[in-house]
Amino acid sequence: MRVGVLMGGISFEREISLLSGKEIIKNLNNDKYEVIPLIINSKKEVIDKVRDLDFAFLAFHGEFGEDGTIQSILESLGIPYSGSNPLTSALCMNKKQCKRILKAEGIPIAKGINLYKHEGVNLKKIEELKYPMIVKPNSGGSSIGISLVYSREELRNAILEGFKYGDEIIIEEYINGSEYTVPLLNGDTLPILSIIHRGTFFDYESKYNDTDTLEEVAILSESLENEINEISKKCYRLFDCKAYARVDIMVSNDKPYVIELNTLPGMTKNSLFPKSAKAANMEYSTLLDKIIEFSLI
Repeated sequence: MRVGVLMGGISFEREISLLSGKEIIKNLNNDKYEVIPLIINSKKEVIDKVRDLDFAFLAFHGEFGEDGTIQSILESLGIPYSGSNPLTSALCMNKKQCKRILKAEGIPIAKGINLYKHEGVNLKKIEELKYPMIVKPNSGGSSIGISLVYSREELRNAILEGFKYGDEIIIEEYINGSEYTVPLLNGDTLPILSIIHRGTFFDYESKYNDTDTLEEVAILSESLENEINEISKKCYRLFDCKAYARVDIMVSNDKPYVIELNTLPGMTKNSLFPKSAKAANMEYSTLLDKIIEFSLI
């Protein structure tokens, strides 16, 4: 099977995508697959680069990779690929639409409002959420463009920063609690990981550069662990995720809140999904085999 590992892309998360792609290539079983590294630098070159593939393993993050665009291109070419379909990818990438669906289904989320670049900003209305608040781009990941603000001045600066990464941002109440992530493989949960970091939240620096960030299997009460797992499975089914996904959760006063869904989780050597799989005694290469297997179902 000719497996192309698509990485790079055009988003602000390109460098993380290259790291994910590098690790996937390193761990794919060369006895099973003919592995073809494919660094994508523009949308136009995709069709020529993928046309001879039997399977596309997507190591993209952010725009063009996680938003359903590349999935739609591959669908039109009849090339199977890793992960969820275009609609699922688009819905999960768009935090506003994702939160609307979660709320409609009774899944706890943080209160928030959306702002658009072309519209005026009513700071007084925003401040009804109360400080501190989280400001982040409506689409995107890796905590790029995200800010935790405690004052009006910080809020103004964070809004300007957020709009550097898109025309829409989301401002949410800050949930003060413990942070967890739940990887799911074919709809089944892998070990829940707790995330402990020095920063006030799990920002880009904490994710990729802070050696003091601690990510380990969570020690939870049986009831809370079951609740987090059930919520995560419900999210997976609700959005029709395929093969694999990751649900990020905050727990405050023993109540889990869903922060977001990731349909193409990071796969670098330090990423959460491979760490969780390892805790389940699953080697990285086996994890990749299963992602391919479940994507082809």
